[in-house]
Amino acid sequence: MLYVGIDDTDSRLGMCTTYLAAVLAERLSMFGLKGYPRLIRLNPNIKYKTRGNAALCLTLNEGPIDEVEKMAVEAVEEYARFDDENTNPGVVIYQGEVPEEVKDFALRVVRDVVEIDEAARLAEKHGMRVHRYKNGRGVIGALASIGLELYDYTYELLAYRMPENYGRPRYINKASVYAMDAATYPDTWDNVDLHNDVIVFSPHTPDPVLYGIRGRDPEVLLKAQKMLESEPVERSQVFITNQGTDMHLIPSSIAGARNDRSYILRGFVSAEPYVIEGGHVFFEIEQAGSAIKCAAFEPTKNFRDIAKKLIKGDEVRVYGSVKSDTLNLEKLEVVRLAAHFKKTPPKCLSCGRSMESAGKDKGYRCRNCGARQASPFYKKIERDLEPGLYEVPPSARRHLARQIIRIKEPWCKLHPSR
Repeated sequence: MLYVGIDDTDSRLGMCTTYLAAVLAERLSMFGLKGYPRLIRLNPNIKYKTRGNAALCLTLNEGPIDEVEKMAVEAVEEYARFDDENTNPGVVIYQGEVPEEVKDFALRVVRDVVEIDEAARLAEKHGMRVHRYKNGRGVIGALASIGLELYDYTYELLAYRMPENYGRPRYINKASVYAMDAATYPDTWDNVDLHNDVIVFSPHTPDPVLYGIRGRDPEVLLKAQKMLESEPVERSQVFITNQGTDMHLIPSSIAGARNDRSYILRGFVSAEPYVIEGGHVFFEIEQAGSAIKCAAFEPTKNFRDIAKKLIKGDEVRVYGSVKSDTLNLEKLEVVRLAAHFKKTPPKCLSCGRSMESAGKDKGYRCRNCGARQASPFYKKIERDLEPGLYEVPPSARRHLARQIIRIKEPWCKLHPSR
């Protein structure tokens, strides 16, 4: 196989590495592309990432490596946004079987923080052809896009705008999107957020992407696209991807969690939920003497209502990214509910009337007959919360987060955000 890995050519000011890959796929088609281009989402917590932090890889059955390298470099130099100080492209060309240590490196790039020099040394060790621009940070993702094993994967069809429409408001008929979603769900997902009544498969950034349809296979994506009414499309490309796989999550103890990584942690609620200005909800979980704050931020909308219903003693499993020592929730599993009791004045044993407080630490007395009692009555309160797995709505979902509907063998009750 001949691999072409590319990363960090886009910018918040415009462009998209997926578009460059789509153009390059067309140019390299004469050499026989193998399968679909790979769209690999990397660690979503990297501070210098560009938007979705995606790297791209094209695979060829064979081909003249010198010519392929020349065409890849020309495409990067034609389309990359070198004017953005945060854009630092990297290109890696490799022919042969992917080494195991490159596969291991790639998974670390999805889950951890990796330095440029490590990527460059590894590529050099295995005789790969590397092109680094500016500080060359893109070589990390370019190498990872070649090496990552897709033990789970989904597909995305990306449609791109006509160049003359760049910078203008996107036109996609809303009714056609909702109709497409209704006809293809659950084989496609995250097209719309029904609860919050918003379209989520189309960006608002100044890049060439018109929309992206995500789903289980290319056929359903092509079927879905035909149902849409929109402005003209310049080109479309189907990608195979690690989106929607939870590949970024690391099972860990609370004590082992570090900033800038994503985890699955289990513990007991040790500090009950509270809301701060802006509508953000926080609570704390504890395990074996270690604790961590968890957050359901305002963009998670109705998901916050689930977090608010937790009480001290509930056993939970939390999924999300750790930033500033706080886990930003992507999913929440309620493993076991604690019993909830409400303290109320007791009934008088003599006359049956409700007693009243006799003062601090003085128990209770009956106003009717004067009888006294030391202890209150505790009434068990039914919880308005079911055990099971909950997720943020599509409008707040990260690219890598697995949708609950994709869980094939559930270990608990599922509560899809839809």
